[in-house]
Amino acid sequence: MVALQAVSGQAEMEAALDFDAIVIGAGVSGLYQLYRLRELGLSARVFEAGSGVGGTWYWNRYPGARFDSESWTYGYSFSQELLDEWDWEEHFAAQPETERYLNHVADKFDLRRDIQFKSRVAAAHYREDTRDWDIALEGGRHYTARFLITAVGVLSAATMPTIPGLASFQGQSCHTHYWPKEPVRFEGKRVAIIGTGATGIQAITEIAKPAGHLTVFQRTPQWAAPLHNAKITKAEMSRIRANYPEIFARCQETAGCFIHAADPRAALDVSPEEREAFWEKLYGEPGFGIWMGNFRDILTDRAANALISDFVARRIRQRVKDPAVAEKLIPKNHGFGTRRVPLESGYFEVYNQPNVELVDIKETPIERITPAGIKTSEREYEFDIIIYATGFDAITGAFDRIDIRGVDGVALKEKWRDGPQTLLGILVDGFPNMLMVMGPHAGLGNFPRAAEYSTDWVTRLIRFARERGLTRIEATTAGATAWTEHVLEASKGLLFTEVDSWMTGVNRNVEGKEVRRIMRYSGGHPAFRERCEAVAADGYRELALA
Repeated sequence: MVALQAVSGQAEMEAALDFDAIVIGAGVSGLYQLYRLRELGLSARVFEAGSGVGGTWYWNRYPGARFDSESWTYGYSFSQELLDEWDWEEHFAAQPETERYLNHVADKFDLRRDIQFKSRVAAAHYREDTRDWDIALEGGRHYTARFLITAVGVLSAATMPTIPGLASFQGQSCHTHYWPKEPVRFEGKRVAIIGTGATGIQAITEIAKPAGHLTVFQRTPQWAAPLHNAKITKAEMSRIRANYPEIFARCQETAGCFIHAADPRAALDVSPEEREAFWEKLYGEPGFGIWMGNFRDILTDRAANALISDFVARRIRQRVKDPAVAEKLIPKNHGFGTRRVPLESGYFEVYNQPNVELVDIKETPIERITPAGIKTSEREYEFDIIIYATGFDAITGAFDRIDIRGVDGVALKEKWRDGPQTLLGILVDGFPNMLMVMGPHAGLGNFPRAAEYSTDWVTRLIRFARERGLTRIEATTAGATAWTEHVLEASKGLLFTEVDSWMTGVNRNVEGKEVRRIMRYSGGHPAFRERCEAVAADGYRELALA
């Protein structure tokens, strides 16, 4: 009788909820998570702030936007039918093609009926008495669910610079993340772009072509390498399709889930001639080979890193005609590869154009935005358009913008004030039934490859709980502490930890994000999966389950 009453009580609690699971975000990971939840037979709703699917590829429609993973490694691998019917147009697809692909996926699997668009989540509070989440949208509507799954992305919380007078500019302006859907015309226009990170590099290369005059305001130059993109012929696509099993197996083997793996040799173990020839080869090949497929020690050994940095600096000097401009484009405060390397298609040659000017704002800082343009310490510029390519509050930023509260009303933002603490980048102690797809301290890399694994792991855990009638899943404090310590340990000896970047959580436009913190797992994705599989194989005994 007691057992029957318990089952009956649980069923009543489930019936009182709006959904079994709520997912935040309809990007690459959110779409796949919805697909997997449906396979479990769960009622699910995805809340998406935009008016369409795609996440990153819905929002970032600025000129030149494209990904740096090979297209045929970026698509989903879960459906053979999907692999058989989709032809990629380019080796590195541009935003419009990727958005079309994700819309095709949403239509093929009828995902839209469980997605609520133009619905930005403002708050999510855990309710201890009923073991569920109360989710509030901007506008005030509330929904409840047993499981809260965050698929908010790694680079989705755009940040504007803290420059006085931003609202005073009377021309057209926008952040690259919020690029308008209607075309922006640059012909004959005086255009400014602030920022030369990965987004800035892509946008500058394209906008410089039609702009009447383009002024680039650079704070920190980046080590960028050629993308070497090309169209995919029908014959090539047929070969790619036939090799999908080997392609995805290769991605499983490498640290970053790309097709590129580090060379087993050390840079200092080969002759200067051999080293130079190897780097020339990598510089001339498509994709991330020069970063992910380089000598094994360039990201750990200062001498090796200095050599590759010098090699790339020499290439910049060769490509930029004005020696003074070339020197401004060569980073002096970090070595090659210690930040995520932007891949470019003629970026450095842009500065050879007569309609392009580079302004180093470390030499002449921006003082304010004016109604007519931008005032630096040296002069005032007049512009028709100002573009802010000023990046993101990465990895934890999207979480910080939602009022997420766990047991006893503890705010996630406060819990992570000194850096994220997670178990496997998926669970947080004190926040039961909240599961993060690609959360802080997860194994990152080629995003869809990593996101598919994370989603599958989350799905297996939910299945485990449902089959056993469990209604409370949580990381233990000991488990979260141990994983966080392991993440920190795995980063030791890596040169990137000494550099300010989004990968170390630094964003000087965001209060409290001025100090470096380890935001991702650096032990490689095979090691990450091995640890995750060990937790699952042990019956999730490292979790608190009830």
